[in-house]
Amino acid sequence: MKNSFIYMLSNKRRSMLYIGVTSNLYRRIVEHKSGKGSIFTEKYSIKDLLYFEEFTSIDQAIMREKQLKNWHKEWKWNLIKQVNPELKDLFEDLTPN
Repeated sequence: MKNSFIYMLSNKRRSMLYIGVTSNLYRRIVEHKSGKGSIFTEKYSIKDLLYFEEFTSIDQAIMREKQLKNWHKEWKWNLIKQVNPELKDLFEDLTPN
């Protein structure tokens, strides 16, 4: 079975967050960076990958995405900072599938 991912993106000022789900993280982030990800991310220049989780099924990823979208903004930032305290763009560390 193909793995799936949830991911969180932010803009350069780190003032906005976007949460998404995908079966190909590298390809999806390339789409966001090129302005083809979503209207919202393009409008607010949300292109930096700050956090992601991997799942063995798309259903698990969708459930986690819904859970995170219901979290308070502060909780989301705390989660991100646990694994990425410098809030750097993690895209550079990804490899194409």
